[in-house]
Amino acid sequence: MRATAGGPMNGHGRFASPAGDEDGRSTSTPAPASPRTSTPPPSPHPAHLGDLGFVGRTAELGALREALVAATTPAATATDQGAALVLSGQPGTGKSALLEAAVRAARTGGMRVLRCAGIRGSNPPDLSGLLQTVWPVLPDALDQADGLDPADAARPAGAADLADPADPATPHHPPAIDPPPRASSLDALVSVLVDGAPAPGTGHSWLAFAVLDVLTAVSRAGQPLLVAVDDWDALDAPSRQVLAFVARRAKGHPLALLMTSRPPHALPDPLTGVPTLSLGPLSPAESARLLASRRPGLDAQAVRELLATAAGNPLALLELPAPAEDSLPSLPASSDRLAAAMAPGAARLPAGTRDLLLVAALHPEGDLPLLLSAASRIGGTALDPAALEPAERAGLVFFDGMRPHFAHPATAGAVVHGTGPDRCRAAHAALAAVLPPGSVRTLWHLAQAAEGPDPELAARLEAVRGDALEQCPPTMAVRLLRRAADLHPHPADRGRCALRAAQLAQLLGLDRMTRTLAHHALRHPLGPLGTLCAQALAHPGTTGAQPPTHATGPGTGAVPDPTDPSSWPTPVGPAEQQNALELARITAPVAAGDEQRSKALLAFLDGMPDRADDPRLLYAMATVRPLGRAATVLAGVCADRDLGDVSVRDIERLGEAALLAGDPLRALDLWRRAERRRRFHALPAQLPWVLLRQGLAHLGMGNWAQGEHAFRRCAQSAEGTYGQDHHVAAARLLTDLVRGLRTGTPVGPAADRDLAAARRSVPSIDAVLAVGAAWTLAECGESAAAFPALSSLLTDPRTRAAALFAVVAFAEAAKAEQASREALATLDRLERELGARCPRVIGVRFTVARAVLADDDARTMFERAFAEDLSPWPYLEAPLRLAEGRWLRLRRQFADSQATLRQAAAGFTMLGAEARAPRIAAELRASGERAEGAAPGGFRPAAARDLLTARELRIAELAARGLSNREIGEQLGLASRTIGAYLYRIFPRLGVTSRAQLAEALRNPDTP
Repeated sequence: MRATAGGPMNGHGRFASPAGDEDGRSTSTPAPASPRTSTPPPSPHPAHLGDLGFVGRTAELGALREALVAATTPAATATDQGAALVLSGQPGTGKSALLEAAVRAARTGGMRVLRCAGIRGSNPPDLSGLLQTVWPVLPDALDQADGLDPADAARPAGAADLADPADPATPHHPPAIDPPPRASSLDALVSVLVDGAPAPGTGHSWLAFAVLDVLTAVSRAGQPLLVAVDDWDALDAPSRQVLAFVARRAKGHPLALLMTSRPPHALPDPLTGVPTLSLGPLSPAESARLLASRRPGLDAQAVRELLATAAGNPLALLELPAPAEDSLPSLPASSDRLAAAMAPGAARLPAGTRDLLLVAALHPEGDLPLLLSAASRIGGTALDPAALEPAERAGLVFFDGMRPHFAHPATAGAVVHGTGPDRCRAAHAALAAVLPPGSVRTLWHLAQAAEGPDPELAARLEAVRGDALEQCPPTMAVRLLRRAADLHPHPADRGRCALRAAQLAQLLGLDRMTRTLAHHALRHPLGPLGTLCAQALAHPGTTGAQPPTHATGPGTGAVPDPTDPSSWPTPVGPAEQQNALELARITAPVAAGDEQRSKALLAFLDGMPDRADDPRLLYAMATVRPLGRAATVLAGVCADRDLGDVSVRDIERLGEAALLAGDPLRALDLWRRAERRRRFHALPAQLPWVLLRQGLAHLGMGNWAQGEHAFRRCAQSAEGTYGQDHHVAAARLLTDLVRGLRTGTPVGPAADRDLAAARRSVPSIDAVLAVGAAWTLAECGESAAAFPALSSLLTDPRTRAAALFAVVAFAEAAKAEQASREALATLDRLERELGARCPRVIGVRFTVARAVLADDDARTMFERAFAEDLSPWPYLEAPLRLAEGRWLRLRRQFADSQATLRQAAAGFTMLGAEARAPRIAAELRASGERAEGAAPGGFRPAAARDLLTARELRIAELAARGLSNREIGEQLGLASRTIGAYLYRIFPRLGVTSRAQLAEALRNPDTP
């Protein structure tokens, strides 16, 4: 009998493995004499894998659990037991973490575990992977071989020669219950693995059968066996082949073989025939949840940047450093662990290739010739496109024919991780030398290459911040100003640039960056208003005065309250005027709810008549006094200016001021310009905000079909994007509101959580929803409830501006409730508040509302209202014609009444106001109109088709099927307004008032 493995030498005279079995049993202690009887039975179900802190990997954990259960649960037939599974995925997707979870669960469930792991970037010796795997169980196999019966010993190991279709290169193992392997075979196996002796028989085929015999025999003799192989593709080639062979034959044994591997670079896949589970990236929501649970406390901008760089890679989400504003020179972030996972061989690439990857990481937009030119300047050696090939072979980049792209966004930081500052500055300087002079990117690279103060470069950085806002991601302009502050030698210039950067960061919603830059600015002289502005940015939400800092100028002492305009000093000089306008913009939303501070802010703004057309001043004025200063604001918005020279931010601000002042048409035009500019420069981050404002403008114009379309576009563009949930919440609430307005269905109260999120996107969302709910009551004919609700909203200062868009609906409800006198009194009060300079766009609404309310002088009022150019305001013309048609009917002028009512019906149809159809149909019936098809001797419904041209008939048929104007336009290649104009003519011609009636009017009478 051979000696056991308990001594320093085993029975073959070789040293036993110094490492213990993966299940905790040490090979330095004697093995039990009878493993079959002494080993406790395994748990029939391995530990649950679902509550281990994983995010977005529920399906993968379930698949691993099924594999373990298959190995531990006795099956009805021998071939049903056992399982093999490959976890395939890119670096950092969590393959090793999932494998480790499976190992822990297997140990808890009583399985024996064997481990093996490849090392990337190494050149392992042949069969080293197999030696890791089987060495801990060889003593047990030897013990079993010593106890073989003579009949079993006569069996030749691996003697079968049948071919396996799934693995044609390797013979098939005979499907029988395996007796323990012979001692001679084990001796040969040990010699092959340890001494490097040649394998007997058919080489790797014999070795594959020998390893399979050992693993299956050990698994049947004692505990079920889990073989866990991490980074299978990094093992030596013979080990990979043998383990793949075992994986294909794990079925039929109490054995589970789990392996992790990266996707193969070439076909055929060496793991063909082994069940494979691919690990993809986490979704944006799952990524955000992982960050929140594992890295709490990150601000919104840091989370956005991490999500963009990680692109759903769990390791990158956990390892990427949080962005820092002060890191110089700029270099993509990474960590040691991330670099080892994503770019293990980057350090061994040729020097020219490393230089090329460095400039590609610093300037990812560059095409290959430009990057080669820059990389050649770093090393002083001309490079050609062949320099990229080693990186392509390593899987770090791929080339699309124009520019190289990193395999993953985080790979850019991984390949340059550890690059020294001097080499990084040289790369920035090389890029600046080959990029167009004076461009934003050129100046950015020059700024990163600079080591000391450079006032000329700092001034150039300040000058291009507007271009950066138009052409680059929003944070680029902030970082340019931040770097300019570092390059200026004088404290006053440093403070000015830092303050400008903080103001821009606040506008972009970068809260942490805003506070950091504001505190940085407060360390330098700023001037009285500059100090107040920095105080407001550094301490948002505070109302008291902050301790004085480096304020300069007359009366310097205790710093006034940044949120109290009555304490602000008069701006002196252009710099202080800029600070005053920014301070007004920042504090206007806070002052809007305070009458005293609103008056003080207006008085302060009136003190800058030379800046009367500045978008910031107009926005602040419209925020605190949307009605009282409507004329001034709209005059400034419509001032003669070349919008091509106005920044997109100022265009958006002008649109906001126009809508607040009551001109949705002008606001819509400005926001459409802003959308085109952002799409042109491929800057989609602000598109949800712009689309949401477009929907609000359509809502104010009564064009509900277009409003609903804009809100849906907003939700689609913001869906799944981190940091845009408030836009999604607002868009959904407003979509529900528009649907209620169109159909006359009352809208239920919004959930507190959705409403809180929507307020971040639309601060006035409460007023909009309240006005919309009351307007919905008017649309569905509930005038008894609509009139008091709208009356209350029009008299409340907090909702008055929004309620003015529904003033005609208010007049209709008042007329229906015979409350014209009260309504006229309300209109008189509102007109007095607006004063003699009431803007025309608001005055037209009052004119139409008075015509709707008129009784004795109705003819005069209708003529006065129709004398206005109502073509831009179909939402005013349609109710006006409805009121006139009703008035004509009451005076028994039925023919004129029918024609006018049909025009009203067409107008409401074009606006998508479906709830109006029943009431207009009732008015038409009351005026004596009846369905032509039902009249005795009248024309048959098919005759309606003869009244329309081919184009009109096609549009009518599509509308009868329920398609919206936009959907019809998309099919026919026409604008939605053109479709509305067609329907405006079709409805009166067919004698219908709604789309629902079109189907009956166009129905073929021969069709049952």
